Amino acid sequence: MSEERLHAAPALRVCGAALAVLPEGAVWWEMERMLVVADLHLEKGSAFAARGIALPPYDTRATLRRLDALIAKHRPLRLVALGDSFHDQGAEARMSGEDAAMLSELTRRTEWVWIAGNHDPRPSRAFGGAVLDELRIGPLTFRHEPRPAPATGEIAGHLHPCAAVRVRGRRLRRRCVVSDGTRAILPAFGAYAGGLNVLDVAYDNLLPGLDFHAWMMGARSVVPVAARRLEGD
Repeated sequence: MSEERLHAAPALRVCGAALAVLPEGAVWWEMERMLVVADLHLEKGSAFAARGIALPPYDTRATLRRLDALIAKHRPLRLVALGDSFHDQGAEARMSGEDAAMLSELTRRTEWVWIAGNHDPRPSRAFGGAVLDELRIGPLTFRHEPRPAPATGEIAGHLHPCAAVRVRGRRLRRRCVVSDGTRAILPAFGAYAGGLNVLDVAYDNLLPGLDFHAWMMGARSVVPVAARRLEGD
């Protein structure tokens, strides 16, 4: 899979809605001028540090800077964060003043919707934005945890999908959006968030069979790969 093969974000259709999968790990809905991200997991680094696991404490800043760049590039009217935006309910207290100010500034630049996740059932109102359990727009429903098929029009996160493929003897593993055309599951946007292979049994009741594609993300491009070409971990 060559990253030079595609330079523009390829289109994905979910229940007729045309979505662009971005290599930065987000989805852009042009018709609604809406940017969608999942699983920011802000302050995951500090949560690990509190348990004695030393990680560089810069994940929140790195994640917010990537968000800032995407907002500046696409100028969305609305941004939807699909839950687990904060790693836990103590994240706000651990966040540095500079990072908190950056997040507050980002939420003022566009209509911001926090979808409640399982790590952050009700995100703090201190940063602005609306807090919803789910959001329905046209044929699409935006929520955190994907529901068993059929869940027509669902756009969700939670599982941190990634995919692996072998090209010319080299195994490539990348974050991805996984979709069968009736739903899409987005990868984690957070700097320290991991990934669960889309061939894992956790996806069996969400994407039954192998009739789906993984929209694998490189540094500059996104390449849709058919499920039959993918490898498990």
